[in-house]
Amino acid sequence: MDIATQMIMFATVVENGGFSAAARDLGLTPSAVSRQIGQLEDRLGTRLLNRSTRRISLTEVGRAFYARCADVSQSVQEAESLVLNMVDHPQGTLKVAATVAFAKAQLLPLLPVFLARNPDLKISLDATDRVIDLVEEQVDVAIRFSEQIDDSSVVSRKLATNRRVYVAAPSYVAEHGLPRTPDEVAGHNCLRISTVEAWNTWTFDDGTGPVRLPIKGNFEANSADAIYYAVLAGVGIARLSTYLVNDALAQGRLVRVLPDYADETSDILAIYSNKRNLSPNVRAFIDYFAEKFGPVPPWEKERAA
Repeated sequence: MDIATQMIMFATVVENGGFSAAARDLGLTPSAVSRQIGQLEDRLGTRLLNRSTRRISLTEVGRAFYARCADVSQSVQEAESLVLNMVDHPQGTLKVAATVAFAKAQLLPLLPVFLARNPDLKISLDATDRVIDLVEEQVDVAIRFSEQIDDSSVVSRKLATNRRVYVAAPSYVAEHGLPRTPDEVAGHNCLRISTVEAWNTWTFDDGTGPVRLPIKGNFEANSADAIYYAVLAGVGIARLSTYLVNDALAQGRLVRVLPDYADETSDILAIYSNKRNLSPNVRAFIDYFAEKFGPVPPWEKERAA
């Protein structure tokens, strides 16, 4: 046993007035406690306790040594209490990363209630579509899509299915018409996302098997948010998530292209670096948004209604 543990045990013996009471406090047998105190005295090369059949008393050296041991024991208890208090409920700062479009459209509107439920917690949000390193950038939890995950060491929890549809502005349709089949999409100006190349192969499946079509066009951007505003402006056809475009579709600012097709091969995920001893901050955040987004996310409920 290390000397720090023996010092705490020695302080416990003194404070309890004997080996038996200390043993009950420590969950050990009296003989085990006595043996450890004996080993501590051997380590120090001096007697710390005077022992009799009825009681113990401190030697002069033991009295001075006990004062230091009591300080160590108190410091350990305070440190333990500090940690237990910190992990008892969400508090401090939670660093969150989320893609720009999802953060603006879905995350931020729900944050006020989450923060009201957790008044001791502060959110630091990094809204970005770039690749992030959870450990290097000290990100506690990130919201990402299936195609963005290439690190097998991260832990993920599904928040919702990311259903994507094909859309265009009425102004684009008026000028260029609508494709009637997936193959005709290739003849249109399709908007590309530069951050994840997999997003630039569109999948069409009518139940007979998927058709994958690499798309091309005269505009690309590093954010789905930018693509959203480009398609609203009539630049071309885009494949975008329903969480982003359903309101514009309902308002007539966008129309569905090939409305019989939708891509549901992607998930919206919460990812974090380690599942063991998950902090209350991360657990509270993930549980809250899993509740809000599942089993049917609110943007899909609105569409169904």
